[in-house]
Amino acid sequence: KATSPNNDAPGHASRPFDNERDGFVLGEGAAILVLESAAHARSRGAHIIAEVAGFAARCNAHRMTALRADSRELADAIDESLRKAGISPADIDYINAHGSGTKQNDRHETAAYKRSLGAAAYDIPVSSIKSVIGHSLGAIGSIELATCALAIEHGVIPPTANLHTPDPDCDLDYVPLDARERQVDVALSVG
Repeated sequence: KATSPNNDAPGHASRPFDNERDGFVLGEGAAILVLESAAHARSRGAHIIAEVAGFAARCNAHRMTALRADSRELADAIDESLRKAGISPADIDYINAHGSGTKQNDRHETAAYKRSLGAAAYDIPVSSIKSVIGHSLGAIGSIELATCALAIEHGVIPPTANLHTPDPDCDLDYVPLDARERQVDVALSVG
């Protein structure tokens, strides 16, 4: 089961990392990002909000609708991103989670953070904006990158809405219910 059947209460249907979650909620949206070299942006006097310092992609499908149990591919993508950016897990101030709200995905993602980031995973605030806007599929990557840029610019970490009873297997700091003010210099987006 992928999508939540909780149509009678749409504002509460998307519940990433919550023990009572029952699937993702489709959303709509878009974000536009202007990507250019730092030198070019400075030469034209642009207001630079953030820098894409590293990135990676992997495929973690094991079967048509199942992920590999060891979370290796997602952890490897995180490791490669950090390596390309020249940063360590201790440098990360915020993680924008994929946080789709499916039991399998949220547990898989939590395991990948622990595998890649080690003990630092427990000290980094993590949240899912899908709890508020739903999952816009192809557009979500740009929306989540914009979310990271806004967290850096404004020093506010968005909450994971509807996270009332955390899944015991999702035991990281998933910023439940309320936004958090915090200086963010380095954000990791996993969406």
